[in-house]
Amino acid sequence: MVLMGRFAGNSDVSTKLLKFTALAASMVFLAACTAPKPGEEINDPYESANRVSHAFNKGADAVIFRPASQVYGAIAPQPLRNSISNVADNLDTPRSVVNGILQGDAEAAIKNTFRFLINTTVGVFGLFDPAQDFGIEPNQVGFGDTLAKWGVREGAYVELPLFGPSTERDAVGQFVDVLTNPLGIVTDEGADIAAATSVPSVLNSRYEFADTFDSILYESADSYVQMRLFYLESRRFELAGQNPADEAFDPYENLYEEVYEGLYDEFSR
Repeated sequence: MVLMGRFAGNSDVSTKLLKFTALAASMVFLAACTAPKPGEEINDPYESANRVSHAFNKGADAVIFRPASQVYGAIAPQPLRNSISNVADNLDTPRSVVNGILQGDAEAAIKNTFRFLINTTVGVFGLFDPAQDFGIEPNQVGFGDTLAKWGVREGAYVELPLFGPSTERDAVGQFVDVLTNPLGIVTDEGADIAAATSVPSVLNSRYEFADTFDSILYESADSYVQMRLFYLESRRFELAGQNPADEAFDPYENLYEEVYEGLYDEFSR
């Protein structure tokens, strides 16, 4: 009721919500447009443009993210890095609550709600994760997962500048997630804190999985192809069974299956 009253008393917020709804509806239509050619396991009609983005991302990693993550990992002890990442994950939980509702998964929405409340209070704004001690495991889902649940095809593979590998469906989901962040609607401060903690969280992931990142980006014969394969395999495995229109790879045939889940969480944040 409090939230509804805030919306009713704030025409700017109401206008934003209407824009977000229209944007989501149009994006869903766009995400479903590009179908793979018969017999193709990898749908990449934008490869030329994707390779330009990949070159940019690889350069940004070499110049900014890789060295910054090494500095961050060297000066910040692991408990501190984990706590900051926990805050970022906690602030991302309301998004999972909303998408649980959109997917018709009341159980997941309720669990994420309790997880957010426990970690925000007992866990000191998410610095710690007591909810997991109570048996409430993390279950982060975004609008891309919701689109898959609704039967939207993954569309073509795309690599976004700075945001990294994605698909048309996941790119739409990521865009809508950013625009419709529940914390951003309720309070600007919450959205600012979420943005501020997401950067060190990404750097922590880059530091923790440095060997895998370096192997894909700097040691493979074609880093673009390897990154594309890595993303599509991990994402399809994660969504296996949700959408029969998607192809399903066996991730255990790939060298990097042990870090799929952790790395994908950082890519999609």
